[in-house]
Amino acid sequence: MAKATARHILVKTEEQCEQLKQEIAGGKDFAEVAKEHSSCPSGRSGGALGSFGPGQMVKEFDEVVFSADLNTVQGPVKTQFGYHLLEVTSRS
Repeated sequence: MAKATARHILVKTEEQCEQLKQEIAGGKDFAEVAKEHSSCPSGRSGGALGSFGPGQMVKEFDEVVFSADLNTVQGPVKTQFGYHLLEVTSRS
């Protein structure tokens, strides 16, 4: 079964998500941005979600995590929780 590790930043608005994506593209550290802005408890650990398989996260999340390029910030991805920036750090 496929497994992936990823980290994310969760915010309420698409606009804030886009702004944070630009900050990261401009050189800000993903983990630091997650600690400052993510509303998910994982923000305290830089957005790290650990290792998981298909179906363990919401559908919109899975679609990105199991298809996106590694170590590239993806998003905004809208889910029932808000807007996410995602970065897949490994996949097997």
